Amino acid sequence: MPEEVAEDIQRIETEKSGAHAYIVQGERRTALVDSGVHENLDDLKSDLRDADIEHGDLDLLINTHEHYDHIGVNKAIQEDCLVAAHRYSAVKRVTGDDDVLKCRAHGQDVSGYEVDLWLENNALIDLGGKRLKVLHTPGHTSGSLRILDTSTRALITGDTVFAAGTPSDIYTSGSQGEYANSLRRLHNFRLETLLPGHGWISDDPKEDIAAAIETVEEGMATERGNRITN
Repeated sequence: MPEEVAEDIQRIETEKSGAHAYIVQGERRTALVDSGVHENLDDLKSDLRDADIEHGDLDLLINTHEHYDHIGVNKAIQEDCLVAAHRYSAVKRVTGDDDVLKCRAHGQDVSGYEVDLWLENNALIDLGGKRLKVLHTPGHTSGSLRILDTSTRALITGDTVFAAGTPSDIYTSGSQGEYANSLRRLHNFRLETLLPGHGWISDDPKEDIAAAIETVEEGMATERGNRITN
C-alpha cells in the first residue's frame, strides 16, 4: 500500500529484492521514480491501483540510475509513458551494457530498454504545481541522479545516500572521488527529507549526508595510506 511521505509524494515500499518506487503527482502530470525489479510488476500495478493510478496513466518514469533493481519494470511501462534518465545512464541502457546494468545476473533480459528524455544536471521537470529539479550525482554509477521536489525540499536519493548516513557502494562506471564530491554538493542544499531507494526515510538530511561524507572520506584516506605503505 503506498505511503504518503511528502506532499503529493507517495512511496511504494518494495517487499522483495528491488528499490522503492515513488509516485509524484502534479496538477497536470504524474511521475513514477524508479520501477523496481521485473518480478515486482504485479505488486507495482496493485500499489498503483491503491493510489488510484493505472500504470498506463503514468506520464513519466524517471530512473535515478541504471541498475537492474531500479529499472526492471521499465519495459512493462515504457510503451505507455515517457522514460527519463541522465544521459550517462541512458546510453548504457540502450546499448545493453550489462557490466553496469547487472541484469543477466539477476534473471532480467538486458535488451529492450528505452529512454525518451536524456537528462542533464539542473534540468527542471514541471508536473503542474510540482516542480522537480534533476541533480546529477555521479559516484555510485556515472549516471546517478537525484530528484529534488522544489516545494517540499524532499530529495529522492536512489542509491546515493541512505538514512542514518549510510553511504552507497561504488559500482562499475562509478568513482569514489566523484561520489565524495556529489555528497558535498548535496550537503549544501536546504533539504527537509531524504527519500532513499532502499531502507527507511530520513528527516535529518543535513546530519545524514554529513555522516556519509565523513565515512567516505575516511575510507578514501585509508586507501591512500594503504597504497603508500604497499
